[in-house]
Amino acid sequence: MLPDNVLCFCIVGTDTDVGKTVVTAALARAAVTSGLRALVIKPVQTGSIPDAQGNLQAPDLALCREAAPGADTHSLLQFAAACSPHLAARLEARYDGKALTAHNLANEINRTVREWGDAEVGRKLVLLEGAGGLLTPLGASETLGDLLALLDWPVLLVATNRLGAVNHALLSLEALHSRNLSCPGFIMTEAQEARSELEQTIRRDNPLITASLGKKPCLAELSHLPNLKAPDLPDREVAWDQAARELAPALKAVGAWQSASPKTSDETDVLRFDREHLWHPYTSALHPTRVWEAASSSGSRIRLKNGRELVDGMASWWCAIHGYRHPALMRALKAQAETMPHVMFGGLTHAPAVRLGRRLLDMVPAALEHVFFADSGSVAVEVALKMALQYWQAKGETRRTRILTIRGGYHGDTLGAMSVCDPENGMHSLFSGILPTQIFAPRPECRFDAPYDPASEQAFAEVLTTHADSMAAVILEPIVQGAGGMWFYHPGFLRRVHALCQQHGCLLILDEIATGFGRTGKLFACEHADIEPDILCLGKGLSGGVLTLAATLATRNVAEGVSQNGSAFMHGPTFMANPLACAVAEASLELIASGAWRADVARLEAGLRKGLSRCAHQPGVADVRVLGAIGVVEMEREINVERLQTFFVTRGVWIRPFGKLIYLMPPYVATDDDIATLCSAIHCALAQETWR
Repeated sequence: MLPDNVLCFCIVGTDTDVGKTVVTAALARAAVTSGLRALVIKPVQTGSIPDAQGNLQAPDLALCREAAPGADTHSLLQFAAACSPHLAARLEARYDGKALTAHNLANEINRTVREWGDAEVGRKLVLLEGAGGLLTPLGASETLGDLLALLDWPVLLVATNRLGAVNHALLSLEALHSRNLSCPGFIMTEAQEARSELEQTIRRDNPLITASLGKKPCLAELSHLPNLKAPDLPDREVAWDQAARELAPALKAVGAWQSASPKTSDETDVLRFDREHLWHPYTSALHPTRVWEAASSSGSRIRLKNGRELVDGMASWWCAIHGYRHPALMRALKAQAETMPHVMFGGLTHAPAVRLGRRLLDMVPAALEHVFFADSGSVAVEVALKMALQYWQAKGETRRTRILTIRGGYHGDTLGAMSVCDPENGMHSLFSGILPTQIFAPRPECRFDAPYDPASEQAFAEVLTTHADSMAAVILEPIVQGAGGMWFYHPGFLRRVHALCQQHGCLLILDEIATGFGRTGKLFACEHADIEPDILCLGKGLSGGVLTLAATLATRNVAEGVSQNGSAFMHGPTFMANPLACAVAEASLELIASGAWRADVARLEAGLRKGLSRCAHQPGVADVRVLGAIGVVEMEREINVERLQTFFVTRGVWIRPFGKLIYLMPPYVATDDDIATLCSAIHCALAQETWR
């Protein structure tokens, strides 16, 4: 969370050479003159100049230091070539390209501001000067606008007061609006003296018409100041004083704009209405547990309405694997919304569904050939169960109506899915007398990180053998039992279950809704055991946490079995294959296909092991376990969830425990500092016994 006494703004030009560096420097001078501490950040500086030692120096920041000697300056990346950041980086043989991403830059900027803001008391101003215009490319697929969207700071727009200024300013304002970025107003600069009466008229009209059409005020006009380039320092000092005076109204305006922003309290109208009328998951309508009002999210952060910023350890129930508002997903969403937000999938098809289907089949185990799109993970499980049942009905084996699973599992909240969740200790035990009666084998006690004990499979084998004639399918969460207890079992058990299913002729359904797309360190958890299911359920990370979407995939054998004799599969959600969700999911899978997640998940696993290891010897801790980007602290008894979650929010983290478990499933873009912060909060809660 950024310190409360720090006001942050981005300075962005409508184009290159519009004077945004001079504006930034003059605003810094005005801030220092008025008694503010100022920090100027240049995330990416191209056209840097080597000093006597060969180290690149940022000319823009040198200008800021000249204009405002009392201001601090900070540069993140510097390149010698004077061109767009993506090209300058490509031309640098020494540059590996990893740092020049919107997420990495945003994380480093926020870290810099937090450290600087916490260093001293008093009112402070941060000015971030962008590179070129809003759509200046940072990398092959990201722009400066994507970085600003992740920062979510207000933007001051700088435009040169000349012919064409209105068009450039309005296009930039439209780009800001499309990214939901606030803009208190714009600043007009003069690159040179007006040479004719018409030019003078245009310059007088530009600020007025831009403000009228763009609905944003012109906060200040900076006149042409040739003495800024004068060789004599006294002349430049006079010019800088004039520039600071002319931009002082803009500085005052943005301060007033911040003061006028809606103030919030712990009890807003939103929270009152929520408490009285909205029903949250797994809570009482009459006695709800505490909730916090979220205002925005980006990267690995959730920002509350009261201004507090939280490091997200949940990836919003494990689905926001790429972090919030990833530029690639946002672009896909907006582009698809412009053409076809939705169309029924009955009798129609569309390119987003076809492209997503192809992408999925390229990723999943080779035996899976058919894709059925569903609304959510629970529905994907319902579809899988119905596929299995209809498969045997079509084959005439009407006795095969039961489903076998293991205790400790969780597969969703709809009726069919609930029937295969743990019948006693699970969250759905209330419905045990109403749900279809399924068969449960003991949970495998063979830990993932221990040598495999073949005795672990004996009980399951006995149950399956006893009920084989009535068994339609076995359903399991491969390797990781999620909401049922975050238990990690050995791949050897999964291999044996697969073999037993083949031996007894029943179908194997793998529920990879939580584990799919890299969460356990493999693309799919079944890869740990090197097996292929008959039916696979996917969800959560499929669309990167942007829109609800799931998929149930089946082998040709299953599809032919269900469809024999002209039979149709009897399921069809209204929003099946929603084009918006499919387009976003395709973008999400493109990110997965790049392979960067492998290094990220390995890095997160190392950070979780290191950070949570300190918790193992705390009083009340029964077990600590880590696999991939999953970290679990299991307590000996039930946790006071509301008390503990309130503590976590005060520590600046979002962690939602349940039952006996305090666990982490962060987005893959979480930094090492994020993981350290999350683990430290858990350790502190245990040390202070806040969980009791």
